[in-house]
Amino acid sequence: MRPLPFRDALMAMIGIALVNMLVALDQTVVSTALPSIVAELKGFEYYAWIASIYLLASVVTVPVFGRLGDYFGRRRFVIASVLTFTAASLLCGLAPNMPFLVFARGLQGIGGGMMVGTAFASVPDLFPDARSRVRWQVVITTAYGIGTAAGPSLGGLLSEHFGWRSTFFVNLPVGLAALYFVWRYLPKFAPVHRGDVRVDWRGALWIAVVLGGFQVLIENLPAHGASLGNGLLIVGVAIGVWALLRTERLATHPIVPLDMFRHPQLVVLFTLSVLIGFVMFSLIFFAPLLLQGGFGLSPQAAGLIATPLAACIALGSFINTPIVVRLSRPTNMLMLGFCLLAVASAGVGLSHRVTSHGMIALMMGCAGIGIGFILNNMNVFGQEIAGRERFGITTALLQSTRMVGGMLGTTIVGTLVNHWYANGVAGVVSGYDGTPAAHAVGRALDPRILIDPALRADLLTDLRAMGIDGMPLVETARQTLVNAVHAGVLLTGIAAIAAAVLVRRIRQIQFPKRRDRSAVVAPE
Repeated sequence: MRPLPFRDALMAMIGIALVNMLVALDQTVVSTALPSIVAELKGFEYYAWIASIYLLASVVTVPVFGRLGDYFGRRRFVIASVLTFTAASLLCGLAPNMPFLVFARGLQGIGGGMMVGTAFASVPDLFPDARSRVRWQVVITTAYGIGTAAGPSLGGLLSEHFGWRSTFFVNLPVGLAALYFVWRYLPKFAPVHRGDVRVDWRGALWIAVVLGGFQVLIENLPAHGASLGNGLLIVGVAIGVWALLRTERLATHPIVPLDMFRHPQLVVLFTLSVLIGFVMFSLIFFAPLLLQGGFGLSPQAAGLIATPLAACIALGSFINTPIVVRLSRPTNMLMLGFCLLAVASAGVGLSHRVTSHGMIALMMGCAGIGIGFILNNMNVFGQEIAGRERFGITTALLQSTRMVGGMLGTTIVGTLVNHWYANGVAGVVSGYDGTPAAHAVGRALDPRILIDPALRADLLTDLRAMGIDGMPLVETARQTLVNAVHAGVLLTGIAAIAAAVLVRRIRQIQFPKRRDRSAVVAPE
């Protein structure tokens, strides 16, 4: 195979990087706008679902299309993913209510899962040599850093001055640019597998059933406990797991090769991927709620404080690249990254309204550097352990398990925040039972009063008309929300510490000393 010209390789990587930026923009822009979305469309109970439905749809589609890319080539699926994601973004921006927005976010998650499962797996096609791959992945991380760095402030700016719908419309120009570069420059590599392929659609269906049931179970357990419905749901998920395992054992071309989960090193990496997703997505989605609802900052101010988390991901990747290939034990970079995340979670989880904004921004930057140390290295380590013939499915499973972690994080932390807030404010509200102010005071059970200035002003005006000073009630609600988010963020710190300890179980990874000058190859 003849080397692919540098310019063509660069243009192809720009296309993949723009796809990555599209995913990053959506995660961070939308997370900053979530409080404004809930304030207009109502339905605080859907707050976590806006994030988790996207992650659920993504986690189902990532392994499916990752495997289909191995079988049929990735280029066509990358193009389809950009089209799907961009169209779904348009639908999100036009959503008339929360259920429709949740549906559109699910469709967007399907497109995002296709992207993650195919676009990122194209990188080892272009650069089989691990050292070259580490260096070239800086392009992707830079795009991710730009997208996530611009996302919080951009999301705050757009939602504050142009409305939250504009935070979805911003995906359209980026999607069109990504589509051009991918269509024009991404080579059509020959599939790894030759001959007839029988697509494992039954396996894909059972993956959707198991993960979907698992998501509903996570949502229902805190609310209903050991109920009959949850018991039946547990049984259903268990049956789905059994059916999935049986289907994959019998499939000639399984979506998920089960032998990968018997490899101890890959199992450790998949577990670490779950934990990084748990920590990363929880911080991305609930830090803005802490800053806006708990500390009373505007969306734009909250976005600026959260920006270092995103910006420093690229910085962490730049620092990592020349170091990791020279370390005698490269996995130490993973351990350092998780330690930084633990420190950042502790810092955010102990912050209060009097904490300087610079200190909070510093903690967010610390988290970003830690993520930059982790993401690229995990992909390369997994690909090296699994071998060249399984680059695609390994990359897809790492991305998929990270989304499972994100799904768990946003759901568990979201449920914790909802219940903590409801129980805390209910105690204050119950003191007004039987009084004329009971109905007005009861509006404090809706956290939107802390996010939407108009709703808060209406509540204070109504209470003032009854001779009641409503500010102590608002401050109590605000402090309750702060405590609730603190508990959730500190939980992410525990997950980061567990991951740092688990890293030690990965065997020694060694980058080849040989420099492969023909690492970029032309398609067959």
